[in-house]
Order: sequence, then structure tokens, then C-alpha cells
Amino acid sequence: MKTYVVGGAVRDDLLGLPVQDRDHVVVGATPEQMIAAGFTPVGKDFPVFLHPKTHEEYALARTERKTAPGYKGFVFHADADVTLEQDLVRRDLTINAMARREDAEDGVIIDPFGGQRDLQARVFRHVSAAFAEDPVRILRVARFAARFSDFTVAPETNRLMQDMVEAGEVDALVPERVWQELSRGLMEARPSRMFDVLRSCGALARILPELDALWGVPQPEKHHPEIDTGVHVMMVIDHAAARGFDLPIRCAALLHDLGKGATPAEEWPKHYGHEGRGVQLVEQVCKRLKIPNDCRDLAVMAAREHGNVMRALEMRANTLVTLLERCDAFRKPQRFLDMVRASECDHYGRAGFADAPFPQAAYLESVLHAAQSVNAGDIARSCGAAPQRIPEAIHAARVAAVGSLARPQPS
Repeated sequence: MKTYVVGGAVRDDLLGLPVQDRDHVVVGATPEQMIAAGFTPVGKDFPVFLHPKTHEEYALARTERKTAPGYKGFVFHADADVTLEQDLVRRDLTINAMARREDAEDGVIIDPFGGQRDLQARVFRHVSAAFAEDPVRILRVARFAARFSDFTVAPETNRLMQDMVEAGEVDALVPERVWQELSRGLMEARPSRMFDVLRSCGALARILPELDALWGVPQPEKHHPEIDTGVHVMMVIDHAAARGFDLPIRCAALLHDLGKGATPAEEWPKHYGHEGRGVQLVEQVCKRLKIPNDCRDLAVMAAREHGNVMRALEMRANTLVTLLERCDAFRKPQRFLDMVRASECDHYGRAGFADAPFPQAAYLESVLHAAQSVNAGDIARSCGAAPQRIPEAIHAARVAAVGSLARPQPS
């Protein structure tokens, strides 16, 4: 029985990055021998065991055979006769197909497929033709591109991914798995790289056609010097990542302009009514991919209101209070402020706007605090025998409080 550390732990160690998780492979053992050695079986599809002391997972070296479309149609074989190289060859990328003996002191890397070479060259390259058997690997390559943004996809690997898309493999992915990989990629340092990779192989048009439709759609150059809507959205999500915003804000940043992809071409480069169209498309995407409610609700609000946030300095007090009420800001103030943050990313995600001030964010926060200062309970009690007047009276008091604020000059 020999144990090896494999995959991402070896890769990240060679890159000088912190190792978060350690994957272990055991060669030359049977399930019965693992149990006799004190390991606890936990795997469902193939034999995985928990170490009796560290509680880390140890998987038996295995081979696999594809039996059906998609990523679930596999039969696994794990036994003492499976070699380390047979286990590594089934992995996705060469940089993830390296191993190191767990108990060896020499630190020698077992690298049968050139992973160290590709690490140095900053290349994502598939290990073997078995890559094409699992469509999740397309999403993983895209996610890795968001994490390791200076890597490129090898031309032969991109061609293989294109073939997988054309063969319909991506269409077999279940929504939960698509969102799992997309959400992880959104939380990386350069989310735009994930979508670059998905577009280059044609997968984005299959899993997120509403987003894919944005490339080639022009916007007014005065407000969007980058012109292309797809380019703009990528700048927006990269700004959200640079600010360290959490997933709901990044999701809202990604989906806020979907309505522009549905603007009739004869109306370009203007996009009147894109907010309303965008709401429908965001709801459609979130339902199809089963996106969590917190991400969905913020994305819908950002699609609907980002234009109003941009115009906030021009709004009258009554309109501002109506905006707060429409966004349920008095019950969920943080969600409203997160929507403003997503709209702020929309502002900065434009060519030449990196240093442009955005006073709307601080102003809307002041507007919310002023409106919150109104004591709704006192007003309700003052209405006495006319409870029907309560909503109107509270609204009027909030308008008065907001109207007393100093309004910053538009940038």
C-alpha cells in the first residue's frame, strides 16, 4: 500500500500558493485492506475512506468508463491492481495530474503528463481524450482561468471543448452543477476570464444564452466608451471582484444588463426599457439554473433599479422615498445597499471611469438613513381614528426627512 498527495495540492505547492485541501490516492490496496487498517469507508460511487487520525479523505486509485451522456454516466473500477498512472490519466488537466509520495522525504514529483512544464508555460492542457467524457471539465477549466488569470487554454484543449459542446455534452449538465461552478468562478480574482473561456468554446451560448447575447450589442459611446455590452459586463464583474464583494453582489453585477441583449437592433445603440426586459431575463436565468434566492432577489432588483441609482442625484425626495419603498429597504436595508454597490460596479465598469466619482452611493445611503429616522410608530398613533391615513402620513414624513438632505452635485 502506497499513498500519494495528488492534484491541486501538488499544483498549488509548486506555484507557491497556500494549500487548502489535500487529495490522497492509495495504490496497491483493496477496500478490505483499507478497513483492516482502520480507515472508515464514506464513498458512494467509488471507494473513499477517512483516515482514522486526521479524518482526511483517501481514495483508492481508480479507472473509469463512460456509459451514458453527461457527467454521471460512469462506471468506476478501484482495486489493488490499478496503478498511479492509470489514476492520473483520468484527471482533467496536466497541472492537476501530478503526485507526490506522502511518506517520502525527497519531495520528488511524479509527473507522467508534463504538468510541471505546463505550469511554467501557464497553459491549461487536457491529459487525455478522456477529458471529453465529462462536460463539467469545461466549467472547471473556465473556473481555473478565473483563478489563474495569466494561464491560457491550449489550442488543442479548446478544440476538444468545442467538439464536446457540438456533441451536446454541455446540454446534459444539471442546473445545480452549472451554478455551483459558475458561482465558484465568480468568487475568483478575475471572473471575466471564466466567461472568456466559455465563450471561446461555445459553451456560454448553451448554458447562459442570455449573457452570451450581450457581445456585439453596442451602447452609446458617450456613456460607454467600451461600446460593447458584453465587454462592459465583464468589466463590471471584475470591478466587483476587485472590491471583494460577496456572491449576491457579483451575481447582480453579472446579470444587471441582460435586457440590452433583447433590444431590437434598429434601436441600437440606445436601450430604452432594457431594465424591464432585464428583470424578465434575470428571473428566467435564476429559475433555470436554480440560483439561490438571495442572489436572485438582488439580481432582479439591480436589473430593475440600476438606472435609477445612476439618476439618484436628479430625483425629487418623493421619488427617492418611493424607490426605497419599492425595494423594501425599510425591512431589508442591507439588500438595498448591496443593490447600490452592484450599481456602483456598473458605474466603474466602463472604459476610462476607474477614477470617476460616484457620489450616488453615499447619497443614497444618507437618503436611507434619513428616511429610517422617521418614527413610524409615533405617526401611526397620531393618526388615531383614521388608520387609513397611516401609510400616506409615514410616506410624507419620510419625504420631508429626505428633502432636508444636502444634495451633492452630479459628477
